[in-house]
Amino acid sequence: MVQEEPVAVGETVADAEATLVRPDGTTTETTLGVLTDDRPVLLSFYTVDFSPDCIDEWCSFRDFDWFSSGEHVQVVGASKSSAGLHKRFIDYLGLNFPLFADTDLELSDAFGVTYRALGVSRRSRRSCFLLDADLRVRYRWVSEHWLDPTRDTPPVDEIHHAITEELDVADPETFGF
Repeated sequence: MVQEEPVAVGETVADAEATLVRPDGTTTETTLGVLTDDRPVLLSFYTVDFSPDCIDEWCSFRDFDWFSSGEHVQVVGASKSSAGLHKRFIDYLGLNFPLFADTDLELSDAFGVTYRALGVSRRSRRSCFLLDADLRVRYRWVSEHWLDPTRDTPPVDEIHHAITEELDVADPETFGF
């Protein structure tokens, strides 16, 4: 299902499925619902693996170590890169987050963040969605860059605040700040 506008806070998303590549290299067809059954998910859409702006984004997630040791939320990436490329990207950056191989942009379409770069190539607008166990959006950030929606970077402080507020996290120090 193609969502025309980005999903809004308070809306529920469809339980979409895609290939999930885990940090240990295993791949499985996984739904969002399976992930949110464990704990809330911060789903971060980005363009493709190994682009300089995406390397910076994922390195900041990794270097802050803000979610890897916490039991409150899990970070999951999504791009149109293949599962094989995701494996190399995870190894290259030493990531401890799983990545969805959204090669057909079905997941991106469900969240309303697919666009055409220069009117030609379909890709995901850089964005983040905090999903609870009911797949309800509790927070969202969507790039609004006028020319290239991959240029903006997710506001780490704002996301941290949203998670501590929306999930009523008592001990924010678990995020590595």
